Amino acid sequence: MARTPLIIGNWKMNVDHVAAVSLVQKLAWTLKDAEHDPAAVQVVVLPPFTDLRSVQTLVEGDRLDLAYGAQDVSDAPPGARTGDIAAAFLTRLGVTHVTVGHSERRLHHGEDDALVAAKAVAAVAAGITPVVCVGEPLEVRRAGRHVEHVLAQVDGSLAGLGAEQVAAAVVAYEPVWAIGTGEVATPEDAQEVCAAIRQRVGQVHGEAVADAVRVLYGGSVKSSSAASLMAQPDVDGALVGGASLDAAEFAAIVGAARP
Repeated sequence: MARTPLIIGNWKMNVDHVAAVSLVQKLAWTLKDAEHDPAAVQVVVLPPFTDLRSVQTLVEGDRLDLAYGAQDVSDAPPGARTGDIAAAFLTRLGVTHVTVGHSERRLHHGEDDALVAAKAVAAVAAGITPVVCVGEPLEVRRAGRHVEHVLAQVDGSLAGLGAEQVAAAVVAYEPVWAIGTGEVATPEDAQEVCAAIRQRVGQVHGEAVADAVRVLYGGSVKSSSAASLMAQPDVDGALVGGASLDAAEFAAIVGAARP
């Protein structure tokens, strides 16, 4: 099955709503100048919650060939959950994707696989594509247990989703030791784990689902490394952090994903 490459820019806790408008405009112009074909490579940006309404207004008003998502979602419906954001609220803002289980949420907020799975279920129920993040810390990589560690996260974080829902979801492999450090997994490292993820999905849900699910690599992705990473048969795109804050650099990564 031909899977459409997907490039997601995670802005993290950067860029306020005013700067978000400028960044999205620059990105749209840069992609247009590069003759970007949205049918060939899907592009999604993940602004902070406070930026979403401004980004929605710009994207819809100017009919930009960009999708936008959120960086997190609550596992609960609207109600007494101070500080949380319900999936229904994101749907009303036109959000199409949401990351769940990002390593920074797991580390700083103690999120485990069970909570990540509940968030994925909430996203799907609201019509939003979950981007389920998994990855190993450095000590696990050094011990040679990275594949079993990641597959355990995959099993736990996709629990509760049926085969059709998993096929439509996205899994992002982000080795923790490569996030924000300047270290990048080799293309072979990325392929090893992404292939193992796809194989596990096939074991649980069947080969058709494994062929359909998109598996991304994330971890200090830059334009200089993007092409070799995305040339791997089981790497369907990238979850980009810091480089997504530079419109030209991010557009170059998008270009590298072009089939």
